[in-house]
Amino acid sequence: MRMQMTRPTIRAMALAGNAAVLVTLAATPVLAQASRRVTINPYIEASQTLAADLNGGDVLTYTSLAAGVDAALATQRIAGQLSYRYERRFGWGDDLGDQDIHSGLARINAQVTPNLTLEAAGIATRARSDIRGAAPGLLAGNVDNVSQIYSVYAGPSFTSNAGPVAFNANYRLGYTKVETPTFGDPTLGGQRLDYYDDSIGNTVTASAAVSPGALAPFGVTVSGSYDRETASQLKQRYEGYYGRGDVLMPISPYVALTAGVGYEKIETSQKDPLVDATGAPVLDRDGRFVTDTASPRRIAYRTDGVYYDAGVVWRPNRRTSVEGHIGRRYGSTSFTGTATYQASKSVGLAVNVYDGVQTFGRQLRTGIGNLPTSFLTGQQQGFGQQFNGCVFGSSGAAPGGCLNDVFQSISTASYRARGIDGVIVATRGRSTWGGGVGYANRRLYAPNVAPGLIVTGLEDESYYGQLFYSRSLTQVSGVNGDLFVNYYDPGVANLAASDASGDDGIWSYGATGTYYHNFGRLGTTASLGLYSFKVGDLDSDWTAQALVGARYQF
Repeated sequence: MRMQMTRPTIRAMALAGNAAVLVTLAATPVLAQASRRVTINPYIEASQTLAADLNGGDVLTYTSLAAGVDAALATQRIAGQLSYRYERRFGWGDDLGDQDIHSGLARINAQVTPNLTLEAAGIATRARSDIRGAAPGLLAGNVDNVSQIYSVYAGPSFTSNAGPVAFNANYRLGYTKVETPTFGDPTLGGQRLDYYDDSIGNTVTASAAVSPGALAPFGVTVSGSYDRETASQLKQRYEGYYGRGDVLMPISPYVALTAGVGYEKIETSQKDPLVDATGAPVLDRDGRFVTDTASPRRIAYRTDGVYYDAGVVWRPNRRTSVEGHIGRRYGSTSFTGTATYQASKSVGLAVNVYDGVQTFGRQLRTGIGNLPTSFLTGQQQGFGQQFNGCVFGSSGAAPGGCLNDVFQSISTASYRARGIDGVIVATRGRSTWGGGVGYANRRLYAPNVAPGLIVTGLEDESYYGQLFYSRSLTQVSGVNGDLFVNYYDPGVANLAASDASGDDGIWSYGATGTYYHNFGRLGTTASLGLYSFKVGDLDSDWTAQALVGARYQF
């Protein structure tokens, strides 16, 4: 899969660069005073990988050359981290083509003034495209059903006070790009889903709040927001207007009751695909639907009305916070909540329960925005999943988060996303471990009359778990390992896998282990991996990988 530098890709890179420049300019005075707290570690790397199909298939070998940088910044006003890696894979023989791989994550917050903060984030990774198909976990060798993804956002936040009233406002501009997926997967049964292309999103929010006891025994918050995203595939559009009021009533030093009522208007819409004389959708050279510009704009989802919820907040100490809400929204009962617990400086737990109407681009940018500004990069994990699963923080105060819910598949259609995930991270002496687990459910929306679309009314779901462990054996050597398991229920049949029982679920699980040893600036790595996935009632597909590599750090 050769990556073409298309205009959307260049636009994504330009947006990321502009965001970085914006934050850097704002941070220049601080950097001049505290540059000693900045670490920048560029490197080059070479490795040799062998991937063997244990079901009697091919043994593939390729050489990788990579260049990357790991950077971290922590000052009184700025917190941020960047980890980026570009890899070029050269296949041996005709069975494996050359590939370009981009992998990276960036998060930065810069406090320009006491009232103004700039925030930026970005991600480059690979993830599965179609929820019905193959679920490759280690992404080594020839992998089906995988797309290269880029997403960035940036914007300011402003806070101020007028007497007892606290004001807050922020703006976010975001961009998401997905390259054409790799395929050759017989389990898809000939029914193709849409291919996401790119989208631009704008979000504005504002609120005014009075704390309990300032003017009355209870606190009051009034908030509003506007959200709009446009996607190039079928000219799809998400537009939402929101406004609500909340009351917070303490009933003890540790417990408070809360209730809120709001109004929202959300509409997602798109145009029809162009069809040929037989009624089949016309595709462009990348396999995406060609938009029928003459078609009317069709509504995929619409809600316009009042919603409400009530809940409880429990904060028994400064290290523990639990909040839960139940209410009526989107025409059914809705549950949301968060829980955090910091057992110590190096041990932390976070749980999130969510429910909202989303698009792939919006949910991805929200996910990376919830990640910590200091995270474990797994720079010496060999086959470790880079930023397409759970991302673990480097401290108990910010243990991290999981992106599995958005990466279970890539769909241009809007959807209602509900689920729960939790992460835990702990460091004890020379050992660090992290765990993540979760469940995600999506109900997809598309116009009923749109030709060629099969996602209307479909509901898919996934379960996922991941465990990471790392231990330093000496000052220059160590080991680490990674375990993961995923289950996907696509909600739409895999025609090649279905039988009378209708079993179309996909299992994906695997394990990796790595040993590393550093000789000054030169580091060496040896990794082994075992991976399997199973679609419906078909036989499991087992693959083993081995890697040896060397990295020179400047």
